[in-house]
Amino acid sequence: MGFLAILKKVKQKEQEIRLLILGLDNAGKTTVMKRICGEDVHEISPTVGFNIKSLEYNGYVINFWDVGGQKSIRTYWRNYFEQTDGIMWVVDSVDRFRLEECRLQLHDLLKQERLAGASLLILANKQDLGGALSFEQIATALDLHSDAISTNRHWKILGCSAIRGDGLQEGISWLVNDIASRIFLMN
Repeated sequence: MGFLAILKKVKQKEQEIRLLILGLDNAGKTTVMKRICGEDVHEISPTVGFNIKSLEYNGYVINFWDVGGQKSIRTYWRNYFEQTDGIMWVVDSVDRFRLEECRLQLHDLLKQERLAGASLLILANKQDLGGALSFEQIATALDLHSDAISTNRHWKILGCSAIRGDGLQEGISWLVNDIASRIFLMN
């Protein structure tokens, strides 16, 4: 293998982005990943453990790591933090009763040193359902404008519907562009 072939392989490897998809159980994490990857979203079962999917997007290979959100699994989230470039935090916009738990889990997650440089996209999912809080209301409930988040991290919140696909393209575009602008400086 020639020197240029080796450089090309290294460059291809550098074009990979690792995204963690996290959130409480039943928020729609797997549905988000499947919709983004163009898969059927009509039969989804709870994730026990994790799912991995890869997708090519604008010259980058995105590796999605969808990790289960059940309370018993959350302690294992830290096993997936290494080399994470971005986090997609999925929130059930209809489940008002668990927003405080969601806020606590998110803020705890963002204190993790291995996630310090990761971009954060919050997806206020299920906007297509009646009674859904707006993404602005979700931002307030999650205390996203606190100094701990707003001054130390690149983040964005969007409303979405994983079932219909609304908002997902905009979210992925922002996340990839934000990561690429910080990590892939030579492009």
